[in-house]
Amino acid sequence: MFWVFYQVLWFYFYCNLIKIMKNSKKTFETLWNYCTSNNRLCLKLKNWYVLFKLLGNTDNLSGHGNNGEPADPVIIDHNWYEIIPLEKQLQFKSYIKWAEKNDQLELVGEYVRSLSEEEWEHFGS
Repeated sequence: MFWVFYQVLWFYFYCNLIKIMKNSKKTFETLWNYCTSNNRLCLKLKNWYVLFKLLGNTDNLSGHGNNGEPADPVIIDHNWYEIIPLEKQLQFKSYIKWAEKNDQLELVGEYVRSLSEEEWEHFGS
């Protein structure tokens, strides 16, 4: 009897874990789709600073954006005109991924959705 209860409990836990993982992926994909809609490339430079401040667990990062870490906005700022558009978008994506990894997608999503279209860089502009 106990074994059946244990199996049911384990199955329930497993199903909910899969559901949570799917929702997390969906949430990231939903936010990333928003961030790239309307030909959006990334945030305007001043907004990178705000976004970086919102992110948690950034105190011990290298600052260079290695290994999926978000790059320090000072480095992005210093090299802004030398960074090709695709690299800017990849760096921006690493910020969103970092937010996902640190359970901050909702906070970051609220911030980026609050920005006007003029506060975004766009491809071709």
